[in-house]
Amino acid sequence: MKNAKLLLVAVLIIACISICFIGCSGNKQGGTEVVTDMAGREVSVTPGSYSRVLCIGAGALRLYTYIGDADKLCAVEDIDNTTVEGRPAMFDGTARPYQMAWEETLNTLQSCGKGGPKAQAAEDEKILACNPDIVISEYEEPSLANTLQEKIGVPVIVVKYGYSGVFDAKVAGSLTLLGKIFNKEEKATTLNNFIASEKAAIQERVKDVDVASQKKVYICGLGQWGTTNERLTAQNYVPFNVAKINNVVIDLAQDGIQEITNEKFVDLADDMEVIILDAAAANNIKTSIKKGERENPFTVCKAWQDGEVYLQMAYNAYYTNLELALINTWWSAKCVYPDLFADVDIDAKTAEVTTAFLGKDLTAAIKAKPLSYGGYQKINTATFFA
Repeated sequence: MKNAKLLLVAVLIIACISICFIGCSGNKQGGTEVVTDMAGREVSVTPGSYSRVLCIGAGALRLYTYIGDADKLCAVEDIDNTTVEGRPAMFDGTARPYQMAWEETLNTLQSCGKGGPKAQAAEDEKILACNPDIVISEYEEPSLANTLQEKIGVPVIVVKYGYSGVFDAKVAGSLTLLGKIFNKEEKATTLNNFIASEKAAIQERVKDVDVASQKKVYICGLGQWGTTNERLTAQNYVPFNVAKINNVVIDLAQDGIQEITNEKFVDLADDMEVIILDAAAANNIKTSIKKGERENPFTVCKAWQDGEVYLQMAYNAYYTNLELALINTWWSAKCVYPDLFADVDIDAKTAEVTTAFLGKDLTAAIKAKPLSYGGYQKINTATFFA
């Protein structure tokens, strides 16, 4: 009988240990999993276990700020630390909401490399010296990620944006991936659902629009690798596609942001009934006009002559400002279809979107940036470039 009792106790102890083990193995912080990153690489990770996160490459930190925690970062590229002398500063006057929201933290971190559009290479030795336990990379070449991972001995996870920016499946996939790795799956799902619902809300308002019969619109001055002018545009511009806006640029050889010739710009001028001017271009144009290097290039455009020019916030600044890209879509739709979007207050929409992405209303901070020129607005064509 005594042996039977001892046997029963032993069985109960083993059962309790087994139950505990099963429970622990189901805890995401306790087990290693294999995830497939956005470059198609299989990487072993331990979800929820990372406390020294490092982000490299254009836009990697931005994606992390939407999902992760600031206190988990162990280093930052110089471009995102405003206290570093000699750093890439081409975007300092431009609104980059992720950097503005986390500036206090970013300015306290050690350097993991220079960063910026003119320094497109991971600095392995600096990264190693930061002692990260995971690296989030927007350098999209799989072989580079594999080499870095082997050298530093921690997971290197590749994220991507894709052609369609905020509405791209690669953005949704990257957010979902980060949510899984950092035990923020609910947060990632909520943000992805928010983006999808905003897109659907815009599309619902314009569902009955006959695009071909609407005003022709020119998207102007989209940023590309830190430089831009009035001739940088896109024919298959996704925000215009979502909002059913009649893009005047339709016959280029390829899609994507690109610079058309001056002759092409002038040829289109009479057909430009509305211009959406990206704030990224305004400073370059202002500077060249004030220096007397050329006359105002817009004076030949119908939209300029009719006073139908509107300013949107910089769409690309160290890759795509996703929250601004979404707000820009609402703004473009409101400018082109004022009756359909009469109830949309752009400041309220900016507050809603920045809060959804970054947990903060950044409306005032965005408008205060020197190269925001006071924020979303209809441009006074008589004075703007004076």
